[in-house]
Amino acid sequence: MMGRRRVAAGPEVWVVCRELIPAGSVFAFLAEHRRVLFPPESFADMYAPVNGRPSVPPGLLASVVVLQALHGLSDEEAVAALRFDLRWKAACGLGLYDQGFDPSLLTYFRRRLARSSHPDRIFQAVRTVVEQTGVLAGRTRRALDSAVLLDAVATQDTITQLIAAIRRVARQVPGAAALVAAHCHAHDYADPGKPKIAWDDEEARTALVSGLVTDALTLLDHLSGRDLDEVADHAVGLLAVVAGQDVEPADGSDGTDGRWRIARRTAPDRVISTVDPEARHIHKSGRQRDDGYKAHLAVEPETGLFTAVALRPGAGAAHHEAAVAPDLLADERGPLQILADAAYAAAELRATLTNAGHRLLIKPPARKPAVPGGFTLDDFVIDNGAGTVTCPAGHTVPLAAPSGRYQQRRATFTGLCATCPLHDRCTTATTGRIVTIRPHHDLQAAARHQAATDPAWQDDYRRWRPMVERAVAWLVARGNRRLPYRGTHANDRWLHHRAAALNLRRLINLGLTHTSGIWALDATTP
Repeated sequence: MMGRRRVAAGPEVWVVCRELIPAGSVFAFLAEHRRVLFPPESFADMYAPVNGRPSVPPGLLASVVVLQALHGLSDEEAVAALRFDLRWKAACGLGLYDQGFDPSLLTYFRRRLARSSHPDRIFQAVRTVVEQTGVLAGRTRRALDSAVLLDAVATQDTITQLIAAIRRVARQVPGAAALVAAHCHAHDYADPGKPKIAWDDEEARTALVSGLVTDALTLLDHLSGRDLDEVADHAVGLLAVVAGQDVEPADGSDGTDGRWRIARRTAPDRVISTVDPEARHIHKSGRQRDDGYKAHLAVEPETGLFTAVALRPGAGAAHHEAAVAPDLLADERGPLQILADAAYAAAELRATLTNAGHRLLIKPPARKPAVPGGFTLDDFVIDNGAGTVTCPAGHTVPLAAPSGRYQQRRATFTGLCATCPLHDRCTTATTGRIVTIRPHHDLQAAARHQAATDPAWQDDYRRWRPMVERAVAWLVARGNRRLPYRGTHANDRWLHHRAAALNLRRLINLGLTHTSGIWALDATTP
């Protein structure tokens, strides 16, 4: 049953201590308007209509979630603030002597949100306020960016992952504990400690890896073909992934003799922890390497308001910036000016946004010449209509028909480069340069030309694109670079709550008012 208005224990803090609550703060705003922002009926579908005892009102819980996300607090810290901080009591309509509630209730509330038909309704409630104020009317710029958010668990090495995955199978698969005890002897899996070996002895480490992999493969073989429920099947699948991603047969072995070693490479989309299997290694740049997730953001650069957010694992083509961008813009109406860095410069995305009528200020990636300081693809004259390519030396060759998965076209200058006076500035190939033309080449070439030569393009990009960094700084402030939960879905809900809280604070700073049932911005606010 959905709780109704909570009866204050003692005098209501907002009534007796109004002068102590900072005016123009999120606390004062929620104290006055939380029932309008989070009306009971907006949460009715999350609760059974009649059965069960009355719970804490969802509007109160939503207010706590907003304050919790804004200040970067854990559940225990948020409830402690609700119990002892007058500002929190005033914001949530509590009395002076109200003890709050158990922290686990926030977990249950987030779980109800996640399982509901509208899991991001708190973000949507604030976005409705944004729409009613008209603050974005006439502001047709959207800046896209991503930010690395660190996972909530420690990264595990190969040995730790193998042991943890075998232990998980023993716990979650019926009958697997007996199989582990009978057939897995490389380590005492009931011992919570690390294997007792000489860790500086390479032979001992190699023997341990071989034993752990053999145990994993033996356990998988015994469980093969069993009808498992979802939890058990996930545990077995995770063990199979961990057992195969980081190891390879030892020198002179094919693996059948039980000799394995740590692989001298990194598996694509590598699982880095059995505690949070969805976290990934992230290479945001050549120097920045982290573990966790990516927050994908769409921001109106003048106001700093988040128009859309999404959290995805940090690796994989499906989670790349260019793949997520259309989702961030899906609810936008009318053509926009899209500002983004080179991570969003994929040809398919550029074509999609161009066809939708948007004006693009997406920074093209720098062209890399085959020879340092030499010619790039833009120095060739490419005529897709005629099907020819002319090199800087004036040689013209035909373009082959599209082929391969990506429908690329190639022009081969075999036999023309060896005696060419520009050879040393063009290619290192002895047989001649091969030029590869990808789909949407003309669109990409035009974008590179515009970015390099159009002063208006350059001025707009320099003025508005850096503004998204301000929003990113707000997002990760107060230690919020580190995610509080495990898994994509739980952290995606947190990201939406964080963005909602930041948007609400920004609107309040812009003069948010509620008069005659309408949200508006105070025209006198600078």
